[in-house]
Amino acid sequence: MLTTPRSYPKSWVEWTAIVIAAIIVLTAVFGGLLAPHDPLVIDFRAKLLPPSGTHWMGTDGAGRDVLSRLLTGAQLTLLSTLSVIAVVLVIGCTIGIFSAFVGGWVDNLLMRLADIWLGFPPLILALGFAAAMGASLQAAIWALVFSWWPTYARLSRMITKDILSAKYIAAADTLGVPAWRKVVLYVLPNAFDVLIIQVTLDIAAVMLAISGLSFIGVGAQIPTPEWGAMIADGRDYVRNGWWIVIFPGLAIFFTALSFNIIGDMLRRELDPTSQRRA
Repeated sequence: MLTTPRSYPKSWVEWTAIVIAAIIVLTAVFGGLLAPHDPLVIDFRAKLLPPSGTHWMGTDGAGRDVLSRLLTGAQLTLLSTLSVIAVVLVIGCTIGIFSAFVGGWVDNLLMRLADIWLGFPPLILALGFAAAMGASLQAAIWALVFSWWPTYARLSRMITKDILSAKYIAAADTLGVPAWRKVVLYVLPNAFDVLIIQVTLDIAAVMLAISGLSFIGVGAQIPTPEWGAMIADGRDYVRNGWWIVIFPGLAIFFTALSFNIIGDMLRRELDPTSQRRA
C-alpha cells in the first residue's frame, strides 16, 4: 500500500516550536539543578528587586528568586500536566475500547455517561471537583482527570469501532483470536497516530487548566513554584514588580503555543482525514 511521504516540519515556525518544546522539556528535567538560588527561601531584604546580574528575572514580594522558581516550576508544571494526560489516556482508552468490544446496552450507557460529562466545560467541571477535594495541586490533577477522561473514551471507542468493522478482524474472529490480542495487535497500533495527536494538543490545554486552577486558588498553593501560582502571587505587585507576572506568563504562553503548533503539525501528517497536506 502506498503511503504519503512524511514532510514535517515544513516551516521555521514548526522548527521553532520544536526547539522551544525541547528546551522546556530539558528545563523540566534539569531545572532544579540549574536554579541559581533556593526557590523557597524568603529574604525580605531582597524584596521586589528588578532583573539584574544577581537576580536575572528579579525577585518576588517575599524576596524569592523568580528565575529559580521558574526553572523549578517547569518540572512541577510539566510533570503535573503529563500525569493528568497519562491517567486520562489509560482510563479513557480502557473505557472506550471496552465499550466498543462489549457493545449493546453497556456501550450505550457508557457513551451516554461520557456525553453528559462532555456537556460541561472541562475547566468548570474541574473547578467544582477541585473545590470539593480541597485546594492543592494534587486536587487539581485529580479534578482534571475526572473531567477530561470522556474525550479519550469517545475517541478510542470510535477508532475501535472502525477497526472492528474491518475484514481482517472478521478473519481473526474466524481463527478464534481472543479480544485482548485484537486490542494489542490491531486496535492500539492503529489508534496510535490519532491518540498521539490528541495527547500533543491536550498538553497545552491541560497545562493551561492546571495553571488556571492554581491562579484562582484551587490548585497549587503559594509558595509552591507552579507557574499559575506564581502569577497569582505576583498580581498584587504588577505596578512595581511586573517581572513576577510576566516571566511565568511568557513561560505558559510559549509552552502552550509550541505544543499546539507541534500538535497541528502531527495532525497534518498523521491524520488521514486532514485536508491540510501541502
